[in-house]
Amino acid sequence: MEKTPVIIDCDPGIDDVMMLLLALRHEKTDVKLITTSAGNQTQDKVIDNALRFVSYIGEDVEIARGSEKPFLRDLVIADHIHGESGIGGVELPEPMLEESDRPAIEAMVSVLKEADEPVTIVATGPLTNVGALLLAHPEVKPKIKQISIMGGAVRGGNVTPKAEFNIYVDPEAAEVVMQSGIPIVKSGLDVTHKAYLTQKDLDLLKATGNELSKTLHEMLQHYMDAQDSSPFLEPHHADVLRLHDLCAIAYVIDPTLFEGEDLYVTVETAGYATAGATVVDHLRTMNKPANVHVLHDVDRKRFVELFFSVLSNK
Repeated sequence: MEKTPVIIDCDPGIDDVMMLLLALRHEKTDVKLITTSAGNQTQDKVIDNALRFVSYIGEDVEIARGSEKPFLRDLVIADHIHGESGIGGVELPEPMLEESDRPAIEAMVSVLKEADEPVTIVATGPLTNVGALLLAHPEVKPKIKQISIMGGAVRGGNVTPKAEFNIYVDPEAAEVVMQSGIPIVKSGLDVTHKAYLTQKDLDLLKATGNELSKTLHEMLQHYMDAQDSSPFLEPHHADVLRLHDLCAIAYVIDPTLFEGEDLYVTVETAGYATAGATVVDHLRTMNKPANVHVLHDVDRKRFVELFFSVLSNK
């Protein structure tokens, strides 16, 4: 089976961990590099989580340290959701893998230039690393097939009335990515809120009985409990666990899981009440060509089946 070469840029983060599991275990993806961006937690914590989890599941891939902070703004983290450690307080063994001796941007450029075919970037954290890559090395753009991001929202945000967390953390970097001319696929809150597990799904995961399933269950139960108590979510979103970041890699594996529309998207970088908002031109009033494939629906049943399919691969 032909595999899609992938660079993953993430900020683990509980749902990032689930995304990494699917990306590394699925037969359709070939992960060439993992880079980390401060977001859900600080850079030191997210790269440690990446090293520990990838080691824990027995995979071997280069993991490179990325941005410590956004382009222009102070770092905002999501410890109220992901916990002090970033992975819900779950203690993973010391990592067998070591952090790459080259920084994220250098590693990205090397992988892209050496690739035999265009590479897909899957970005599930703030877009600081990806934006910096495109600004510093525009020559690699032809080697990028597409960028599949988890970020943004059409209807409303989860940290402000209009902004989703990943875009809010570094809107300037996000705007660089949106206007890059590279094909962009956006999994925003409008679709990720439909990509959820129920408590029944979590109980089934726990009942699987193997060590990995128990570890994932512990993380995900923390994640569900934190989401249910978050002041940023509406009451009707309670009692389900949204696997936001999983959408970005799931689309790469099987685009037929999703429905979307090609639209023009820009990121608000100056607004007092709207900084970090993804402005989606549904009515096409801006007279600009579509630059983003905006996902708006997902086949939840098949999405959950895809996630569970990799739990017993090894």
